[in-house]
Amino acid sequence: MFQEVSVFCNMAVQSWSDLLKASTKTALIHDGKRKIHYLFTDGKEMAEEYDLTTDELIVRKWRSKSTLKGQGPWEIEVGEPVPSTVACLESDVIKENCSNPVFMRKDTKTSFLWRVRNLPYPKEVYNISVEPDQRCCIIRTNNKKYYKKFNVPDLDRSQLPMDSSALNFTHANNTLIVSYKKPKEILTLEHELLREVKKLKGTNEEDVDCKTQ
Repeated sequence: MFQEVSVFCNMAVQSWSDLLKASTKTALIHDGKRKIHYLFTDGKEMAEEYDLTTDELIVRKWRSKSTLKGQGPWEIEVGEPVPSTVACLESDVIKENCSNPVFMRKDTKTSFLWRVRNLPYPKEVYNISVEPDQRCCIIRTNNKKYYKKFNVPDLDRSQLPMDSSALNFTHANNTLIVSYKKPKEILTLEHELLREVKKLKGTNEEDVDCKTQ
């Protein structure tokens, strides 16, 4: 049974890998970053940014065509969330809102990693679990001040199972840091993908209207 599940997962990973390979890719080198734009056969777009020095993924975002066949907004999967058009102005109400928890994902080479800023509670307050049936992770606090449910799109795309033992967390400087160790299938896929994108000839930003902007 375990072998059958393993074969199925490998097939799913291969399917996602094939979609990546079949996509139309454009590379841009600028400001110490390697920016890759993917256009899939169904019209969806994915944009990634890698640090040229460390090869770490900085940004991944997605865009789909809207119902009117125009381009929809970018949705951030990895990287800093897009600032609200209503910035922290001088209003006391807005200043208070700016201290609300900020959830974002920023991976390392070996782990998926999420940060929740503006959470002042000590580590023992947090309860973080993996819910395999719901294919998500859940952050709860004993004081009921914060609740967050989130999935791991990388595992969903490759149809890999979720593993509670891969989850860990820490807390420092008012920031909760949740990490999930990447399975070997993801590590292999990311290594192969990075090797392929490095083969792309990157143009200068002045020479192309890069779709990642």
